[in-house]
Amino acid sequence: MTVEEAINILYEKHIGSVVLIDDDKKCVGIFTERDAIRLVAKNIELNQPLGNVMTKNVITIQENSSINEVRKIVLTHKIRHLPVVNQEDRIVGLLSVRAIVDQFFGLNNQNC
Repeated sequence: MTVEEAINILYEKHIGSVVLIDDDKKCVGIFTERDAIRLVAKNIELNQPLGNVMTKNVITIQENSSINEVRKIVLTHKIRHLPVVNQEDRIVGLLSVRAIVDQFFGLNNQNC
């Protein structure tokens, strides 16, 4: 997948990130709206493979983590999208700050 294709997915699906997984469903990268803005602002070629520009050392959280653990990771690393993994490090979900805020305020926005 190219960077341009990933940006189109973010736009068309109204989502804030794309998580890349391997054949074992383990998270190998993440590409976010912030990444897209950074690349466009720096005039980086958008026809290159997404793997060249994605974040590769992805910060994840275990599925049984508390909201306080989520809060600490989000604040410490200044991130808005946090892949959720199980005991085998396979992705089982994705937390977004937007979804948490929407849930808190009762805004049933499904486009997070």
